[in-house]
Amino acid sequence: MSIILVGGHDRMHERYKSIGSKHGHRMKIFTQMPAKFEKLIGEPDCILLFTNTVSHKMVKAAVKEAKRKNIPVIRCHNSSASSLESSIKQLEGSVVL
Repeated sequence: MSIILVGGHDRMHERYKSIGSKHGHRMKIFTQMPAKFEKLIGEPDCILLFTNTVSHKMVKAAVKEAKRKNIPVIRCHNSSASSLESSIKQLEGSVVL
């Protein structure tokens, strides 16, 4: 499963990636808003938003793309490793593979 992670801390980038691969998922992580962010999202199975460490503009762009492409969005206020683990478990329970 491919997951787009929007938000989080720059220093946790590799940790987020390792947690995703531990669960067997490919992850794209955006801790800061790049140019043409909407085009970089692609066609993931899910978008995970860490809402406390992301700009409103980035959330708005991600949610807009998710609605346009019918991609499920999970919002999590905290951006810790354990929050990512629990969000992935929640996702695995709700998405039919």
